[in-house]
Amino acid sequence: MVRHALPQERWPSAAVAADARWFSPCSLGAQRVALRRTWVPAMVPWRASDDGFVTQDVLDWYARFARGKPGVLVVEATGIRDVPSGPLLRAGHDRFVPGLTQLADVVREHSGGATRLLVQLIDFLAIRRRPEPSAFFARFLRVDHALRDRVLAATGDAELASASEDRLRAWFTTAPRAAIDRTLDAREREALDFGARERVTDLHLPHVRELPRVLPELFAAAAARVEAAGCDGVELHYAHAYTMASFLSRTNDRDDGYGGSLAGRMRLPLEVHAAVRARVAAGFVVGCRFLGDEVIDGGSRLDDAVAIGVAFARAGMDFLSISKGGKFDDAKQPKVGEAAYPYTGKSGHECMPTVTIDERGPFSRNVPLAAAIRAAVRAEGFATPVVTAGGIATFSQAERVLELGEADFVAAARQSLADPDWFEKVRLGKGDEVRRCKFTNYCEALDQQHKQVTCQLWDRTFDPADAGVAKSPDGRRRLVAPDAPDAS
Repeated sequence: MVRHALPQERWPSAAVAADARWFSPCSLGAQRVALRRTWVPAMVPWRASDDGFVTQDVLDWYARFARGKPGVLVVEATGIRDVPSGPLLRAGHDRFVPGLTQLADVVREHSGGATRLLVQLIDFLAIRRRPEPSAFFARFLRVDHALRDRVLAATGDAELASASEDRLRAWFTTAPRAAIDRTLDAREREALDFGARERVTDLHLPHVRELPRVLPELFAAAAARVEAAGCDGVELHYAHAYTMASFLSRTNDRDDGYGGSLAGRMRLPLEVHAAVRARVAAGFVVGCRFLGDEVIDGGSRLDDAVAIGVAFARAGMDFLSISKGGKFDDAKQPKVGEAAYPYTGKSGHECMPTVTIDERGPFSRNVPLAAAIRAAVRAEGFATPVVTAGGIATFSQAERVLELGEADFVAAARQSLADPDWFEKVRLGKGDEVRRCKFTNYCEALDQQHKQVTCQLWDRTFDPADAGVAKSPDGRRRLVAPDAPDAS
């Protein structure tokens, strides 16, 4: 294991920054222009109400980023369905529009109109927490003829195989693990050890088979609500461990025309985009975030991403934001009572690389994916903006990416969390004041526990007696970054 130091930086003067590509305008769709090529990607802060509404904590969170005046600010993954999903924002019903309108107004006010606000729209399938083995065998294991046949094959005990359901369930609770492994199929073992997880290939489930019929309308209706709220656009979430990324994946072998071949795998994402584009005004931005590499066995690689990027550009996407990994397929086993988290395995580490990742280090690690996709898009004659991210920590990194034509926007999530003012500090020649992210993923660990996300550099920086500082429910962490650099 190698522990990498933060890149040394000779921050630019205000005069140099004024001429920098990073602080220059860029078109974002047919009728929108981002004043700068600085971009804050979507981060889930766990500040919505339990029923998906915008709260004051949500408004404060985005107002803080807006004061740093990024060219583009993307709101966290926001559900398109009107279903319970915990403290995550939702856009699945008109009742969510007033809160989203407040959010748009707050960002416009605090950025002085300098920031374009996009909302990331997401769909996800069900995932259960890892059960206690006894609970799994008593409640969740399906006892059918197929299971009884496997019990007979594994044990040779015909009496057990034909026993009552209660007796069979009781046997599983005391059987040696080796016998259990010989008896359960792969999905049952996964449900026991990780928690049951739906896949887009589960065509035996009617609601999964019907996804191509229902999702275009759900995405389109949610996008129309975001537009009604006064936001500038939407980012369709086609990345990581969620529904649309799973349709794009090489692991998608659906046999209904929405899987198998690359054309089949792209079919629903393109239909969703077409439905959204048809529902909103021409000037409303509609782009997507997708994976340059899934980083899982049997998953999609860069050649798939290049072809997907060209197809999306041809379809008229307003931007392509490139990410990497973040899959359930290689997630670590969760503790009993917790759900699998898609950023704990190799693919997750590639999505959010830390200073201890490997010899290559985390900084600008994923830029080559965006560069390859952008080159292919340009070769086909499309000017679709491409967004890159992943370990962006300095002005020099970002400026070099733009100078080499590897991307059109350079995004930074964790560094922006560490210091929401960093874009402005650099632009004004005050780079030495930037509070620099340590890339240890302290923030990601909070996300994994569904706790309100903060940064280790500032979350304990407050006077406990100061009633003016918004704090977490336990009173131990501040919820909004301080205005001055005060931690290292």
